[in-house]
Order: sequence, then structure tokens, then C-alpha cells
Amino acid sequence: MAEDSDLEKTEPASSRRLQQAREEGQVPRSREIGAFLILFVSAMAFWLMGAWMIERVSAVLRRGLSFEEAQLRDPHFILIRLADISFDTLISFAPFLAALVVAALISPFFLGSWNFTLKALTPDIARMNPMSGLSRMVSWSGLAELFKAVAKSLLVGGVAVWVLWSERNDIVALSSQTIDAGLYSAGHLINFSFLMIVLAMLVIVATDVPFQLWQFHNKLKMTKEEVRQESKEMEGNPEVKGRIRRLQREAARRRMMAAVPTADVIVTNPTHFAVALAYKSGMPAPKVLAKGMGNVALKIREIGAAHGVPMLEAAPLARALHRYVDIDQEIPSSLYAAVAEVLAYVYQLANWRKVGGQYPIPPREISIPDDMKVEVAYG
Repeated sequence: MAEDSDLEKTEPASSRRLQQAREEGQVPRSREIGAFLILFVSAMAFWLMGAWMIERVSAVLRRGLSFEEAQLRDPHFILIRLADISFDTLISFAPFLAALVVAALISPFFLGSWNFTLKALTPDIARMNPMSGLSRMVSWSGLAELFKAVAKSLLVGGVAVWVLWSERNDIVALSSQTIDAGLYSAGHLINFSFLMIVLAMLVIVATDVPFQLWQFHNKLKMTKEEVRQESKEMEGNPEVKGRIRRLQREAARRRMMAAVPTADVIVTNPTHFAVALAYKSGMPAPKVLAKGMGNVALKIREIGAAHGVPMLEAAPLARALHRYVDIDQEIPSSLYAAVAEVLAYVYQLANWRKVGGQYPIPPREISIPDDMKVEVAYG
């Protein structure tokens, strides 16, 4: 049962899932918003600029239909007149067309913003599969679209019938008016009726937008397993991260072991700890080249013995160096005196190997500060 619940899409889409969907061109869309804005802007444009546009178009028509007989003999006259009329007509409708363009451009902002992506243009053979198209038609989404189309037709048709019925007296009165007065009244009736029908679409928009948002987010829901997998990808798979850390530790250990042959002395516990020290000309203070305990300490001693690195048993100092000094770091000033005793012995041993004489006596009691002492319990 737990496995089945993990495979059910019950979790909301993550921000990464939403971003991926946006990059693929999947964003919430409502065609009703675009249609409403274009029709509403059209109605308002006719309402505000209708008289001016009619006057401009009338002037263009009068100009186009008036000409002199001599102008007809000019073979270029018709083309020139047609170009002038076309330009004047375009200027007459330019504000209206500009308003429609602005309405079409701002409609996506009601559900987010513009989204430019080329992935949506990538050919997809699955989209051409007739069975997939048929399944979309008979799906719940297709039924919802069908219900929405029927409801929209009934609503718009009902509002249109109501508007015409409420204005029936004015419509009948048109026949008794003069041509100029009748045209003005007819234009007013058309604008009013069109605006009322468009405003009725607000009900459709108010219903469609929440539905589209719900459908979009419901489609992108994730299973619990997908959430866990995404979390692993975002934060890093623990198994992969653990393997990376192991590889890093192994690489660091190899570099550390490679530095052991260059050490001046290896301070031991004698068996549980080993710390390789080096002090070369120009160094401000001795530095720890390698350290370890258990098997690592044994490996450090083996490499040191193979390369003739002197070893000195000094348990308190080895434990203090192992605890408080990191690899490739200089020893603290509180351990200068103790390490100086060790290096003095190493220099004496190197001199004995060169010239012989009395064998140097290793230091037995190397004292370190009390705050640097480390107590270790061995099991």
C-alpha cells in the first residue's frame, strides 16, 4: 500500500518542476482572457472613436468616388488614387488596430507573463498520433471544454436576446427616423449591444481562469517518489556524495603518504599514532606532513622505515600533534620546545651516521603543556 501511495500524484509541483514546464512551453493559458480583452477593447474603441472613424471613412469614400473627367484619361491616376485611399484608410483604422495589438500582447500577463521557448516548436510525432488526439477529446479536459463552449454559447446568446428585447422599441423607431439620425441611433445601439455582450463574457473568464490554473497545477503534480528523487538531485544523492567523499579522502591519503619519505622524523605512540614532521630551511616552524592512527599509522611507519626516515617514540607529543595540528599546517608555538628536542635528536642521529662516534640518546621524557595533553583509552 505504501508503494502504491508513493506512485500517486498527490504532491504539488515544485518550483523546479514549474520552471522546467515553463522552459518546455507549458504555462497556464486561457483563451477566454485573450478573446475578452480583444472584444472589450474593440467595443471601447468603437465607443470612443466610432464617430471619428466614420467621419474619416466617409471622407475617404467621398474622395474616392469624386474625380474629374480629365483624370480618367491618365493611366496612372487609378493606381495613385488607390494608393492614397489605402493609406488614408490605414490611418483611419490605425488607432483601432493599435489598441487590438496592445490587448493581444498584454493578455498573457493575466496568467503570468510572456514565455518564449523553442522547445514547443520541436517536432513531436506523438502529437500526430490520432489515438492520442481522440483520447484528449474524450478525456475530462475535453468534456470540460465542451461544457464550457455550450455554456458560453448559451450565456452570450441569452445576453444578446435580452439586449435586443430591451432595445426593441428603439430598433422599431429606426424606421421613422431620417437617414442621418437613423445611422447615429443604429450605431449607438450596435455599440451598446456589443459592449453588453462582451461584458457578459466576464462570467466566462471568471470561471475559466481558476479552472485553467487548477488544471495546469493538477497536471504537474508529482508523486512522493518524484519529490524524493528531485530532492536528491537538488541536494545531491547521499550515496554519490558519500562516494565522492571517500574518493577525496583516498586521494588526500595518497598525497599524504607520498609526502612521508620527505619527512625529517616520525613521532609515534608507538603503535596507535604516527605523525610525520618536516623542518626545512626557510620554514617558519616545523610542519606536519602526515598523521594517522591504527592502520594509517602503521602504513606511515612502513613507508618511513622503507625510506630511512628516523622514528621516535614520544606518546604525549604524538597524541597532541595528531589532535591539534592538521596536515600541511605548522605546529603551534606551545609545542615548539617539545618538537625542538625531537629535531635536536634527529640532527644528532644524522651527524652520528656521517661521522660516527657515540650513539645519541633519544629523549625519554618530552614534556608538553597541560592543555595540549590528550588522554586516550585503548580497547
